[in-house]
Amino acid sequence: MNAPIGVFDSGIGGLSALPALRAALPHEHLLYWADSAHAPYGEKGDDFVRLRSLAITEHLVKVHGIKALVVACNTATAATIAALRSTYPQLPIVGLEPALKPAAQLTRTGRVGVMATQGTVSSEKFQRLLQSLEGQADFVVQPCPGLALAIENSAHPATQVQANQVVHELLQRFSQAMGRFGTQPGEIDTLVLGCTHYVFVQDDLQRIVGADVRCLSTGEPVAQQTRRLLESAGTLRTSADGAAQTQLLTNGDLAGLQGTAQRWLHLGADHCALANAAV
Repeated sequence: MNAPIGVFDSGIGGLSALPALRAALPHEHLLYWADSAHAPYGEKGDDFVRLRSLAITEHLVKVHGIKALVVACNTATAATIAALRSTYPQLPIVGLEPALKPAAQLTRTGRVGVMATQGTVSSEKFQRLLQSLEGQADFVVQPCPGLALAIENSAHPATQVQANQVVHELLQRFSQAMGRFGTQPGEIDTLVLGCTHYVFVQDDLQRIVGADVRCLSTGEPVAQQTRRLLESAGTLRTSADGAAQTQLLTNGDLAGLQGTAQRWLHLGADHCALANAAV
């Protein structure tokens, strides 16, 4: 089945899941929607995020005929995944969940750091996940207001230098607020990146918290779950009938998306285009 897999996020963050999706699904067409005109979701209310998610999904289904959907945003997953599955019961939908469960299994000191947007950490879904792991680890949860937006701005050539400095300052501030990192008793030895945007600055963050601290994101589990759902539905594209395509759309600044695609995904500008402004 040649229909594309739809992927969306409030901006560029969800692009961090594309390498894992491409590796797990080498023959599939991927269509990414960056809702950059409304980024970041993590600092908006649930009702707003739900309306945006439903509008984007409706467009991807009706106009682009997607055969599956990846909600590549922790905030949108927490606020909207139930509504999306209720509205599109026949559409395989995969959401993101901060990697708290793997972190609880991997930690050796028993202390796990979690960096996420305010929208994610305040959501009922996240709080239920946290409660379900009570006693398995000591989770130090740190909301990171402004970080996703700063990373978004770092993709724009005009604001890149200044935004990179803001990103570094925020990473230092939030990591310091969480306490000591390391492998000694009482230190945080595992750090969950609870926002897809944060994956793009993982190298900088790793330098701050130390090389011995394990950083976890959700790209690979999401890719594997997407593959399982397609296999179950009988719609997995298992052989190449022409090259698999990756198209990136944005309703924000096209140059910013092109810069991100080149900088982090090594994709040329021809993979990027402006999205339908009416959505």
